[in-house]
Amino acid sequence: MDVTSTTGTTTAAIQTTGTTSGVSGDFEMFLQMLTVQMQNQDPLNPVDSTDYATQLATFSGVEQAVMTNDLLKSLSAQLSSGGLADMAAWVGKEARAASPAYFDGEPITLAPNPAVVADKAEVVVRDESGAEVQRFDVPISADPVEWAGVDTGGYPFAEGLYSFELISSLEGEILTEEAVELYSTVTEVRAQDGETILILDGGVAVATSQVSALRDPAL
Repeated sequence: MDVTSTTGTTTAAIQTTGTTSGVSGDFEMFLQMLTVQMQNQDPLNPVDSTDYATQLATFSGVEQAVMTNDLLKSLSAQLSSGGLADMAAWVGKEARAASPAYFDGEPITLAPNPAVVADKAEVVVRDESGAEVQRFDVPISADPVEWAGVDTGGYPFAEGLYSFELISSLEGEILTEEAVELYSTVTEVRAQDGETILILDGGVAVATSQVSALRDPAL
């Protein structure tokens, strides 16, 4: 009997079984194959016991690898679930970031931060098209201010997205021009390209790395 042929057939069977079952680690099936191989070997030229040990070790190693992969998948799923739970905690909070804000008739809290050496600071309000709709002075301090969203006649502006720019100047010379940070409600949180993205009122998207503060809207 051709021992090499028998061994090759058995090995091929093991590989086929592994492929079909996704290398499920069916140790009992391996033992059955090993028994068949032993029964059909040439009595005058038996397979060395070392070969059996090698086959057993190989199968055992694959089995352990599959179990490790299954464990890693399980841990990954648990971590993802935990991450989603953490992300869900952002929803409903008010995040502060330098971004446009959606005006729905309610005042918007702005957090301007003028240059400390400035003698004048003003906020420029622009609508979604970029057109300037209002301009007003703010104190030279980091205290928050409320934008009521009404024009000089006391009429409210239309609902929509508005952006705010702070201009700090000294003796008529502009020192800085920067977007004003403001509070907006988080309506959705997304995991995108390895980063957590917050969706704010009006569909404004900001990365959590852009958020400088978080507060409960009830406070």
